[in-house]
This record gives sequence, C-alpha cells and structure tokens, in this order.
Amino acid sequence: MQIKSKLPGVGITIFTVMSGLAAKTGAINLGQGFPDFPMNPALVELVNKAMKDGFNQYAPMSGHPPLLKAIADKIELLYAHLVKPESEITITAGGTYAIYTALTAILEPGDEVILFEPAYDSYVPNILVNGGVPVSISLEYPSYRIDWEKVKAAKTNKTKAILLNSPHNPTGAVLTAEDIEELCRFVFDTNIFIVSDEVYEHIILDGLPHCSILRYPDLFERSFVCFSFGKVFHCTGWKLGYCVAPEPLTKEFRKIHQFNAFSCFTPTQVALASFLKDSSHFLSLPDFMQQKRDRFQELMSETRFKALPTHGSYFQIYSYQDISDEADAVFAQNLVTQHGVAAIPVSAFYQSGKDDHVVRFCFAKKEETILAAVEKLKKA
Repeated sequence: MQIKSKLPGVGITIFTVMSGLAAKTGAINLGQGFPDFPMNPALVELVNKAMKDGFNQYAPMSGHPPLLKAIADKIELLYAHLVKPESEITITAGGTYAIYTALTAILEPGDEVILFEPAYDSYVPNILVNGGVPVSISLEYPSYRIDWEKVKAAKTNKTKAILLNSPHNPTGAVLTAEDIEELCRFVFDTNIFIVSDEVYEHIILDGLPHCSILRYPDLFERSFVCFSFGKVFHCTGWKLGYCVAPEPLTKEFRKIHQFNAFSCFTPTQVALASFLKDSSHFLSLPDFMQQKRDRFQELMSETRFKALPTHGSYFQIYSYQDISDEADAVFAQNLVTQHGVAAIPVSAFYQSGKDDHVVRFCFAKKEETILAAVEKLKKA
C-alpha cells in the first residue's frame, strides 16, 4: 500500500536528530527545549490528589470548568481583558496542537499565511497539510526584528492569516508596542486572521512587557491566541495548553477539536485549576528564568561564542564565527561528537536553509548542567 504524502518534503525534525545524537554520544543536551530541573512538587501532589479523588474520566470537551475560570481570572489580572471562560477558552493537547487546530479551522486550499523565519518547525507543515501557502519573511539579522515594509509587500488578496510568535522561538526576540501599532495598521479593514503563539508568555526578561494580543481588543476580535502550561510550569511532557479566541472563532475551533483530541487529561486540569489560584506561581517565573539566562551568559563569556540578545523564551542564539566557518548543521554535529554538547543549527528554522553561522542553546537547565556544558564549550 502506498500513501500520497501530504508533506512530501518533511522528514525527521532537527530536534529529534540532535537529541538522538546527544543520547547516542552521551552529550549534554542544550538543544531541545525542555527543563531538566523538577517541577513544583505541590503541583505534582495536586495531580495525585485529583486522580485519587476520582477525576479520571473525560473532562468536558472545552475543558474543566474551574480551570477555564482560573485562566479567565489570570488573563484579567495580566492583560485587563475580560474573556468568557465557557465560550472563549478551550483546553488543548499542548500549544502546538492549539496552533494546528486554529489553522485547520480557518484555512482553505490556496490561502496564504504570512509567517516569520526563523520559525518554530511546526508552522509550515501545519499550513501545508491544510492546503495553505506559507509566505515566509526573514526577521532582520542580528536583531531578529520584523521589517513591516516586507510584511506589507507580502500581502495579497489571498492572505488569510498572519502567524506571530512572542517571545520568539528560536531567537528570544519579543514584540514591541511599535510592532503592535504596525500590526494594527496591517490588518485594519481586512479579513486577515491572527494566530498568536504565546507559549512563553511568562518567560519574558529584562523587565520588558509581554505585548499579548489579549491586551488589544481590536486585534483580539480576529485572533486565536495560543498558550502552554508545559512551558510555564516546567512540565513539557504534559502536553497541555489552551487557545483563547472570540466566541465565533472559538465555535469553529471547537468543531475541529471535538473530532480530534476531544478532551484533554483530566487530573492535570483539576490540579491546575487549584494551582493557578496562587498567582505567584507564574508571576515569579520571569525572575527565575532571568537568573538562568544571566548565569548562562556570564559563563559563556569565557568561550569564543558571541551572544545575540534574547529577551524571552528558553533560548539564546550564539554566533560561532570566531570558531569556525563551517555550515551551522555541520558545526552543530561536530559540537556533539567532538565536544559533547548538543545545540540546534538555526538554519533548520528556515525553509531556505539560511545560514548566519549561529546555533541555539537552551538555558532552562540545572546549574550543574550549565556548568558542565560550558566547560566543554570552552574547548571549542
């Protein structure tokens, strides 16, 4: 039997390749974006309690109602935005799933989606598998800011959506108030949707504000805003997130969701409904992650790698131009096999393979992991 592939150009992701190589060689994995430190034990106990209390059957399709209410309260606290929990929030099987479901809800064959590269690796396949056409715009190296003149030039009568990511993976760039003003002008008097990937909303550094689409009512009315509990509470393996969208958009989103995941793991939803009542659990995260970013930068200053600015996410990009003129994919592979540290070549985040001789490191690691990795990187 043969399948005509809907994604003929897609193979194994670079994250799987580099993590597999790290495991095979015993290298320290600073490539894939997951913490190696434990999550809050109180949240673990709440999950255990939920299971013991019998919350082991399907949650409602849209999500456990107390969790929906807790998320609405959190949004009001952070962004002064009142959302209706019963009709504007949907619990999903992770943030990536939320993005895929939003694109599936809105795209028809031939629709164009503007996105920015380097881009998280699921975006283009999500668009393609729904018959859409990805329209990629490169962020400006080395600041990784958006050139809005290029965005305006890319708009056509087939433009169906613009896909944003802030804080940005892989670069750590964040949207500014000026970006929001340009976005408002770009979508004004159009039928262009916004899909906003905000899974790192609480990992924003240097005292900068998170310019969430939820802050801006005129933008929200055309938006799907996607989040991840895994990134907030150091439990990426839970694959639990949510999408916030106006009621008419949520209605279409849920039509797709109900025939896919339908319902997400109930005990974690029950636990999070309780855990979110204490806002310190998420309000303390920027300082916690800033300490890790600053410590990583301090140690890396003793290597020949050169840091590019990062203001959010788990990641920082480093130039290796003072070390080698190899292509980044070759350099990253040699870094694993010769020096015992895994990183991600940033060219993997471009459809064109654009290579600025930079690699991405994840600093969401224990102190001993970072120390051991940097000792190895000093020899590169």
